[in-house]
Amino acid sequence: MEKIPLDLKQILALHPKAKALWDSLTPIGRRDFLGWIDSAKQAETRARRVESIPSRLLSGKRRPCCYAVVPMNLYKALALIPKAKAQWKDLTGDERRDITDWINGADAPEVRTGRINKTCMLLAAGKRRPII
Repeated sequence: MEKIPLDLKQILALHPKAKALWDSLTPIGRRDFLGWIDSAKQAETRARRVESIPSRLLSGKRRPCCYAVVPMNLYKALALIPKAKAQWKDLTGDERRDITDWINGADAPEVRTGRINKTCMLLAAGKRRPII
């Protein structure tokens, strides 16, 4: 089970119906929301995202809006290597998420770029789990 950040716990505690909806989300749905919150580059953006969770849940949202789970740079890199793109399409959802979590887990942009390049090379070579 994922660790819910304190700011999100506090906002959900103020909205019991939203908390119940949060609890009803799939683990992947919760992970997408948490990733969307954590991807904010500024504290104000993060706070705005956290504060918007109850209204999103209460309006029926099960995933954050406009959140690219797969880094756009990865899509661009895959488009340049047909074998890697074909292998990507054959991956399961869990395999894709493992890869994108690994790429997005890098703090420095140059490390993310290196992980994207490594992913493309290994996918082109037929590997399904480039990070393992």
